[in-house]
Amino acid sequence: MLRIVLADNLAVLRSLAAGSIDLIYVDPPFNTGRTQTRTALRTVRDAAGDRTGFQGRRYRSEALGATSYADDFDDYLAFLRPRLEEARRVLGPAGSLFFHIDYREAHYCKVMLDGIFGRKSFINEIIWAYDYGGRPKRRWAAKHDTILWYAKDPADYTFHAGEIDRIPYMAPQLVGAEKAARGKTPTDVWWHTIVPTNSKEKTGYATQKPLGLLERIVRVHSSPGDRLMDFFAGSGTFGEAAAIHGRSCLLVDGNPEAVRIMERRLARFSPAVEGVDATPEPTGAVPAEPPLAP
Repeated sequence: MLRIVLADNLAVLRSLAAGSIDLIYVDPPFNTGRTQTRTALRTVRDAAGDRTGFQGRRYRSEALGATSYADDFDDYLAFLRPRLEEARRVLGPAGSLFFHIDYREAHYCKVMLDGIFGRKSFINEIIWAYDYGGRPKRRWAAKHDTILWYAKDPADYTFHAGEIDRIPYMAPQLVGAEKAARGKTPTDVWWHTIVPTNSKEKTGYATQKPLGLLERIVRVHSSPGDRLMDFFAGSGTFGEAAAIHGRSCLLVDGNPEAVRIMERRLARFSPAVEGVDATPEPTGAVPAEPPLAP
């Protein structure tokens, strides 16, 4: 089942039993020093519109609303450390943490996580590479995020190699028809587009991550029936990936707008929603709230 909790994630983490979570993914605020805002738009056919589409048709943009949060911390590591210490405590014996961050803080966070988990528990630095957006004129365009993978036990962790999706060879003529048809397994550099503006996947939430990226983590690093957690849940992408693949997931966020977006997005999975006055979707009622501790 899915649970969505509006709360301080540190309080929720402290309420959980040790070893009760099989996989954690977090995408915390990146400490950019800016307010992150995402405006949701729709386009309407209009001969005098501001956009040109297929076959020269004109469209007008209409703003539907915006979501935002302040991405600025005086002491970023002091904010994260107690949460990540709790994350290690609640991970099960074969559990893993996937920590998603950008280039501004990745190196500081790596040193901190080495101290919490131990350097031997660091398994991979995964680079999520994408190619979208502007190109600055005074530096190389930053088109990647970093995902740091730590295992609770570096000698025994969940990794289903058979669940890895295959990708096309860049030079298929060099490997032969059979291998080219089968494809290859990805490396630690994952090429995946961001969520397209006109995608059905788009929720309008600032910094939303693509479903395909998190499905890979869920399939390979957990098993059906496992209990997963994202305590910076945002738009709920990790929860959707978990539910699609038969895992339960605890989603925590302190932003009421994020919880409203998750409740709408995940309605087909009938999530339990805590900490807000939940308004059930027309398709069914929200289940009764279970206790926080497992």
